[in-house]
Amino acid sequence: MNNNQKDRFQTAWKQITRFLKNEKTQKNARVTYQVIWNLTLILIIVGVLGFSFAGGVGAGYFAALVKDEPVRSKEDLKKDIYNYEETSEVYFADDVYLGKLKSDLEREEVSIDKVSEYLKNAVIATEDEYFYEHDGVVPKAILRAIYQEFTNASVQSGGSTLTQQLIKNQILTNEVSFDRKAKEILLALRVEKFFEKEEILETYLNVSTLGRNSSGRNIAGVESAAEGIFGVEAKDLTLPQSAFIAGLPQSPFGYTPYTQQGKLKENQEPGINRMKTVLKRMYSNGYITKEEYDKASAYDITKDFIGKKALPSEKYPWLTQEIEKRSIEILSVSLAKEDGYEEKDLKDKDLKEQYVALADRKLRQNGYQIYTTVNKKIYDKMQEVTKNYPNFGYDKAGEPVEAGAILIENKTGKIISFVGGRDFKRKQTNHATASHRSNGSTMKPLLIYGPGIELGKISPGSVSANVPISIPAGSQAWSPGNYGGGSYTGVSTAREALKNSYNIPAALFYKKIINLSPASYLEKMGFSTVTKGDYSHLSMSLGAMDKGVTVEENVNAFGTFANSGEFIDAYMIDKIVSKDGKVIYQHKVKPVDVFSPQAAYLTLDMMRDVVNSGTAASVRNRLAFSSDWAGKTGTSQNYWDAWFVATNPNVSFGTWLGYDTPKSLQGTYNGLEYNKRNIYYWADLINAAYKVDPKLVDPDKRFEMPGGIVSRSFCAVSGLLPSSACQKAGLVKSDLFIAKYAPSKADDSFIDGQYVSVGSKRYAALPQTPGEFTSGGFMLNPDSFADIGLQYVIDPGSVIPGGEKSGNVVGAKAKLNDNGKVPDPLSITISNDKITWGLHHEGDVVGYRVYKDGKKVASINAGESLVYKVGSGGSYYVTAVDIVGKESAPSQRVESGAKKTGSKEDSTKNKDDRGNDKITQEVKKPDSKEENGKPDKEKEKDTNKDIDKDIDKEQNQDKDQDKGNIDKEDTETDKDKDTVNDKDKDTVNDKDKDTDKAEEEEE
Repeated sequence: MNNNQKDRFQTAWKQITRFLKNEKTQKNARVTYQVIWNLTLILIIVGVLGFSFAGGVGAGYFAALVKDEPVRSKEDLKKDIYNYEETSEVYFADDVYLGKLKSDLEREEVSIDKVSEYLKNAVIATEDEYFYEHDGVVPKAILRAIYQEFTNASVQSGGSTLTQQLIKNQILTNEVSFDRKAKEILLALRVEKFFEKEEILETYLNVSTLGRNSSGRNIAGVESAAEGIFGVEAKDLTLPQSAFIAGLPQSPFGYTPYTQQGKLKENQEPGINRMKTVLKRMYSNGYITKEEYDKASAYDITKDFIGKKALPSEKYPWLTQEIEKRSIEILSVSLAKEDGYEEKDLKDKDLKEQYVALADRKLRQNGYQIYTTVNKKIYDKMQEVTKNYPNFGYDKAGEPVEAGAILIENKTGKIISFVGGRDFKRKQTNHATASHRSNGSTMKPLLIYGPGIELGKISPGSVSANVPISIPAGSQAWSPGNYGGGSYTGVSTAREALKNSYNIPAALFYKKIINLSPASYLEKMGFSTVTKGDYSHLSMSLGAMDKGVTVEENVNAFGTFANSGEFIDAYMIDKIVSKDGKVIYQHKVKPVDVFSPQAAYLTLDMMRDVVNSGTAASVRNRLAFSSDWAGKTGTSQNYWDAWFVATNPNVSFGTWLGYDTPKSLQGTYNGLEYNKRNIYYWADLINAAYKVDPKLVDPDKRFEMPGGIVSRSFCAVSGLLPSSACQKAGLVKSDLFIAKYAPSKADDSFIDGQYVSVGSKRYAALPQTPGEFTSGGFMLNPDSFADIGLQYVIDPGSVIPGGEKSGNVVGAKAKLNDNGKVPDPLSITISNDKITWGLHHEGDVVGYRVYKDGKKVASINAGESLVYKVGSGGSYYVTAVDIVGKESAPSQRVESGAKKTGSKEDSTKNKDDRGNDKITQEVKKPDSKEENGKPDKEKEKDTNKDIDKDIDKEQNQDKDQDKGNIDKEDTETDKDKDTVNDKDKDTVNDKDKDTDKAEEEEE
């Protein structure tokens, strides 16, 4: 600065100083300051007052919006936030995962430490970039949202944090209002106060709705999304996969790659573009590098989408249906007990329905883990066998032959496997657990022989009549029959009757014990449908229940014998665990005493014979292994149901075949009758199970005989200790008995007497009966035979048929009555030097006399072969003799050497000549005159030898003919018609020949 400038500055400063010091100037300044100050104070006061007013109004408005919202504690908030639906999971035996039960929304909970870091970062970058910084709300975002709301802006950016979204999803609603928003803010602040950030994030990841999975089901939670979209667990998600899932919450069903049918959408662009948006935000927020961003953005995410995946309910329809049904039943009882009810209270229909509905809802929402007893490998193999089995039979009226089967472990009751049917899409009924049918002769060991032995009324050596009977039953008589109307053996032991499935002895045995309520044993063994009528109907002995029984119940009952008389109820649900790991149900075995070990063993031992040489013998050559099986076949009335149930020391297994609408199974298919088709099916299924688990299906041990059992000889017509007469008659047998019920009384069934034979039957001789037609033997004392059912036998003469096994025995009540007339003459033929004739049509004829040249040369009783071999030359005729000795007129004459004669003239001539040829009707033996140089006795002996040879030849011819007929029948095909097959019994096949037996149960 120069001197001139300095001088000018000093001059100016002096002038300003004089002005300010001037009194007038200072007065004016003081006035101006006051005005400005007052104005400033007024502005400040107005501003403060205005702000206070506005804030007060805002605070009051907020308070009004949340006044109805309760102040929630941490526990209340935790309960609400974590209250989300989770799908229940199901497991096979040995913790093998089966899948999730069907529900409206599939969700699987996952902990935060098992979620990919990529996914956690993607969610935060996309949904709440300030998540780790805010306290539940972001004011700036809220003000922006409020401004947009007031200005009605076209773009609404929201403003909710993850915490707020969690509150909205779990506690509040999606309603768009200030009221809901205010509550959301308040609750978000409280949640942030009580919970850690990781807890909030974990819950959000589990509750988010994320579209559909590859099965077409709605999903929620990142674990379900990871598995349902990419087929991996949440912890294994890649960066592109994580970005894709993180983008779904904005529009779950817009971005999801799958349709409702589980198919991939044709246009995947919306989801892919959203994935790229998420990746960009991750890069912007520093979660991934530029290189990771570029690589992930270029990645073809569509190749990671898994194809359509079958639901457990689609792959295992019968199994999942059964698991659901049983789980709901268990939970309903558990829930009722929690509310103070007892299980018996659920007999009330309305109360039962209430708890069943509640249990159903909880099962689908509470994320239970349900562990079952079903062996996956065995179950899969049995379904495969069923699918490929070629011999079920013909469809009838649009219905196929259906099947049911179940395998149960005896000691535990575990249901190892089952077959519910052949096609779930056609018929959803579970034929193993829910279809009630008549169980035919499989009822016999359960209702007759087991209880009868237990009660001391029956033993394996007990004897019963096995001939046509008629039992009074109210206003009508009941006349059960054996299969095909045959298989009559005169008498039968209980062992023989069960082995061959004779119905008549079974009915008579049941008649003996029905007043002791044997049906109560069925209820002890788990039969759930026994009615009052089932306790009194005689037809129950053959399986004719009012409502029927399931395959499960029938097979389960057979396990009682294997368990030494203890019934172990079958079960499928082993335990149920809640999502917090608490076991809320654990199955406990509760044995029920039904039979003594001795009664159980004897019944088993009898059923061994069924498998070894009886109606199920054909199974032996079909099995891939050898085991100690004891079982029973069964056929219901009209051939509607075919059964085979068997047990060994480890397992019980049974199969059933039949039509849903009852129709006859009878007739051959692929050369097999219905009974063999079922037995072969049984064998194929158990063979498949054996291949999976040999130790389970084929144990090393056998059934062991308990103490208290003895072996005793007995008389085969009474079951009593054999007398000398019984021994002489050749009717002594031996069998096992419970020691305290072994026979102690000697048999007194026999008295000496004479009898005659007519065909295969024997009758007591009368005093007038010619001795030439009688035989000496043992008569059955009728007073001793009420116990075998003789009072119900229609024809007492049929009780002891002819044959070597029964010796010379006849029932004393078996008598022929004289019809009061002379028998009609016979008609005879001669061929190849043999005279033959038929059994006389009049029932009182007991023998025939053969005459040569007017002299009697032979007496043949009506129980022998009606053939006489003639000598050289001579004229012959035959007469019939009845029970009181009346003799018919001669037959026509035949000449020795003639091929065949027989005319009316001869017959007339014989009648005319009868006076000349008449033989006095006396009770005496033929005289000992010779013929052809031989004494009568020697001639008769030779003749009888010849007759025996002829008879043997004819019998062999008959057998060959029968065999041809059987072979022919076995190769015929049903052609959708009910072909009647008269072969007896269920089939016995020692060397895979068709010698099987089959029984018929009749009501």
